[in-house]
Amino acid sequence: MRYVLVTGGVISGVGKGIIASSTGLLLKTLGLRVSCIKIDPYVSVDAGLMAPAEHGECFVLTSGGEVDLDLGNYERYLGVRLTSEHNITTGKVYLNVIQKERRGDYLGKTVQIVPHVTDSIKDWIKRVSLIPVDGSGEEPDVCIIELGGTIGDIESMPFIEALTQLRHEAGAGNFMNIHVSYVPTVHGEQKTKPTQHAVKSIRSHGLIPDVVACRCETPLAEPTLAKLALHCQVETSQVIVVRDMPTIYQVPLLLSEQKLIPQLRSKLALDKVTISPAMSVHGTELWELWKSVVTPTYQEELKIALVGKYITCQDAYLSVVKALEHSAMKIRRKLNLMWIDSEDLEPTTKGGAAQAKYHKAWHEVSTASGIIVPGGFGHRGTEGMMRVSKWARENEIPFLGVCLGFQVAAIQFARDLCGMSEATSEEFDAQAKDRVVVYMPELDRHNLGGTMRLGLRKTIFQQDSEWSRARSLYGGAEVIEERHRHRYEINPELVGQLEKAGLHFVGKDETGERMEIFELKDHPFFVGTQFHAEYQSQVLNPSRPYLGFIAASAGCLDEVLKQHPVQAFKAHHIPNGTAQ
Repeated sequence: MRYVLVTGGVISGVGKGIIASSTGLLLKTLGLRVSCIKIDPYVSVDAGLMAPAEHGECFVLTSGGEVDLDLGNYERYLGVRLTSEHNITTGKVYLNVIQKERRGDYLGKTVQIVPHVTDSIKDWIKRVSLIPVDGSGEEPDVCIIELGGTIGDIESMPFIEALTQLRHEAGAGNFMNIHVSYVPTVHGEQKTKPTQHAVKSIRSHGLIPDVVACRCETPLAEPTLAKLALHCQVETSQVIVVRDMPTIYQVPLLLSEQKLIPQLRSKLALDKVTISPAMSVHGTELWELWKSVVTPTYQEELKIALVGKYITCQDAYLSVVKALEHSAMKIRRKLNLMWIDSEDLEPTTKGGAAQAKYHKAWHEVSTASGIIVPGGFGHRGTEGMMRVSKWARENEIPFLGVCLGFQVAAIQFARDLCGMSEATSEEFDAQAKDRVVVYMPELDRHNLGGTMRLGLRKTIFQQDSEWSRARSLYGGAEVIEERHRHRYEINPELVGQLEKAGLHFVGKDETGERMEIFELKDHPFFVGTQFHAEYQSQVLNPSRPYLGFIAASAGCLDEVLKQHPVQAFKAHHIPNGTAQ
């Protein structure tokens, strides 16, 4: 197995995940099979219980694993299906080691960080790197490993030691380290000292960067490059400038322009890897298709209002934003995303700034071509979400509600058209009379971690749903599969009333008791999904509900429906959301 380790210095959030994903894409264009592992040094076992406003999005895998958002980047760029084991955390490692110690696996030895914890990390990486991820059943040729955080963090030390040992054990031609650092510009001068110290730090821990990827706002001057190469003890060609780009999807092109592929070939001895002609052709086609999609500039702007409760941390909606971007690129539109706090849409008795926020938020909603309400937890801000769903429904503005957005739109519909003025969710008021949304009875109410309805689940389109735009977006399929993450569902006892009033549940689960998709007939596009279709959206293969929403907002939905989007890019990716 060949490994590419991506580490970071100076500051966190410098773009390691995008560079790791882009490197993986370049390897795929050579015809190689690529897998990815993300290491998160936090003690949490997984990302399931982390606050979105603090940590960002919790990405959900096909298996139901709740993992770091960077695994979403890997799947979007590389078209792979990863497992929860591809996300290694300190919590998982120590849990594994302690379980072994309790079973007596260490034969009475004193359990220590070195060698027991480090050996556990190495064994985990070696085992998981061999798991097939592209649907072919074949083992990957290269595994990208991203180490989260910043070199020097105390919680990263066991992982750095393990990776240093892995480099030694893998041997020459099987290991490459890309170190990502930030080069700030202060008073017009590009400062190299932070990167010098970052490289010095990683070298002191036993890892030797083969490439130094410098994140910066603008291209680096030649003297700056020469200085970095000199003091980081690398050749100038080993310093790659990763400047800000119009879109992150152009980063692979930037890395290719700076000759990263020849360095990958050399350092990983790729000339010794046997690549089938079919994979080689596939890689070439993938690269040409990628360039054709991500390079054009789109002049026509499309204003979309994203109404959520975590907008102070936009990473909380990362997959939603990416699905919107993929769809906008597909129909050749420039996405103008307006971030609106759902609380600002609720009437307020306060004056001054609160009133100004209220009027500003509603002005932005009124100018949007489409409105999306994504997922979330808790009561805060949901009244604003309901009000904006009412606005979209009554003013025939394209609307997409996802998970919580699906639920609040149904609640507002019940209030307005089913005579349930006090309709609500059990999540908001467990004692309410008209609970349109209820807790799923089979779930564990006491333990929160990993106890939701998670992962890939089937949705069955109903027999009388031939008119459905949502179904048409899936190519008229009878059964689809999308990923879920929720504890609450539409109350099965009230479905009849809702449907009689015009809220059609065109998609249900296998039992017919759990509602998955609703849609209005006499509306340009008013769709809600209990599932998170954004999790399966890919750059070359946009999510179906998101593509339909964006197309409807741009006024070209009928044109898109004629293109049979399920077949799009089928040669390059597993068809999104279709039953396998």
